[in-house]
Amino acid sequence: MTANKQKSGTPKDEALTFEEAYTRLEKTVQTLEQGGLTLEETARLFEEGMRLARACNERLDVTELRLTQVQTRLAEQISLFGEKPADAAHDRPKTS
Repeated sequence: MTANKQKSGTPKDEALTFEEAYTRLEKTVQTLEQGGLTLEETARLFEEGMRLARACNERLDVTELRLTQVQTRLAEQISLFGEKPADAAHDRPKTS
């Protein structure tokens, strides 16, 4: 039955925000570092920590891709608009 609970817990990890998953991961790591757990509890927490770490990494990867796409589009727009103002600057009379 424990395996079923863990499998059903995975979609819950996916529903968490990055901040929620990261906070849970930190708490899981702290609990593991404190020690005093049974082998079964340690293994369960380790597995949960790995799922949370994976969920955080996936969110970071998706966000990095989105930011890269925004940067690319912005660079394309700047290059398109950047040519026109540069040409206009040459046409303007200098005021010194």
